[in-house]
Amino acid sequence: MPKQYQPGLFSDAPNLPPREALTEGAVVLRDYALNQTPALLEEVDAITKVAPFRHMITPGGFRMSVAMTNCGRAGWVSDRKGYRYDPIDPDRAAPWPSMPARFADFAKQAAAEAGFPNFDTDVCLINRYAPGTKLSLHQDKDEHDFTAPIVTVSLGLSAVFLFGGLTRKERPRRIEVSHGDLVIWGGQARLAYHGIAPLAEGDHPATGPCRISLTFRKAL
Repeated sequence: MPKQYQPGLFSDAPNLPPREALTEGAVVLRDYALNQTPALLEEVDAITKVAPFRHMITPGGFRMSVAMTNCGRAGWVSDRKGYRYDPIDPDRAAPWPSMPARFADFAKQAAAEAGFPNFDTDVCLINRYAPGTKLSLHQDKDEHDFTAPIVTVSLGLSAVFLFGGLTRKERPRRIEVSHGDLVIWGGQARLAYHGIAPLAEGDHPATGPCRISLTFRKAL
């Protein structure tokens, strides 16, 4: 079961509240995954041995700075043809690794904690951030079902999560996320713009000099 909230216990950010509402339908759950992180990272290692991290190419021909891979019924891919979900890993010409039951169960529990019961994730995007890498503001809109929330787990180095509004013009909030923290958004906030500020240098005992994020979605 996920760790019961004990503010500050083993946290990288002991002075931050364990639960922070960002807007209607969006919340930060700090430390929520803390006692699950070794198991989650063990699954990441198993997945990346089959489908290694890679830097995808945007439709405009630019190399993405964030390395990524996927597991589940499909994987999010980017290339000259555009952004989409594909059941086949283009690097291996084979299906993506299956979604671990541990992943799916955890995502469902976390979504329920945030007010979204019965979340049935079918894909997980796994991103690896090295120092200096970032994720520009964007909307998650390649999914077929916008009624399901997005559940993101932060592992390793702390980062600044950018959470904006429904238009790119709205200035995003800057939220510190540390090892074991979750950001979950859905409902009215489902298409909020979000991203990650350039990652600061550091070294974390769980991941070394990088940050890993798990993003669970209902895509198909």
